[in-house]
Amino acid sequence: MAQKKTNKGSGLISTGRVSENRRARHDYAIGETFEAGLVLQGTEVKSLRQGRANLTESYAGGKDEDLYLFNCHIPEYGNAKHFGHEPRRPRKLLMHKREIRKVLGAVSRKGMTLVPLNLYFNNRGIAKVQLGLGQGKTKVDKRESTKERDWNRQKQRLLREKG
Repeated sequence: MAQKKTNKGSGLISTGRVSENRRARHDYAIGETFEAGLVLQGTEVKSLRQGRANLTESYAGGKDEDLYLFNCHIPEYGNAKHFGHEPRRPRKLLMHKREIRKVLGAVSRKGMTLVPLNLYFNNRGIAKVQLGLGQGKTKVDKRESTKERDWNRQKQRLLREKG
């Protein structure tokens, strides 16, 4: 993972995680993950560099044989005068055609969902989104994973106390 690097005194993120969808791994059993670029406007990039984005209610899906990120909230950039952006507009995702066909096929045939997991800047300073191909968990599955997580925590505590 890239570390968060800030420019001196400006409060801008040049590389690292901007936003994380923490509920995604709770609500979905994530199988395969993909990395995709985003088509953004200038004010959106500036807003992301300030670390302001929300992925909690967002999802990815197909539209006209392309992938789009829907309902991702990137707030307006405060210093933009007239040329702001719409905070929840659909944003086109950039992936290879072969990957797009694979993902859209899995979503349509197997009943899977394409969920955004992370929004970050890579080492070159380009905004990327990590997408997970997952299947929705039932209430029982969620309880089971919570039990397993708690048991692993207790196990680690016991090992720390004894050793």
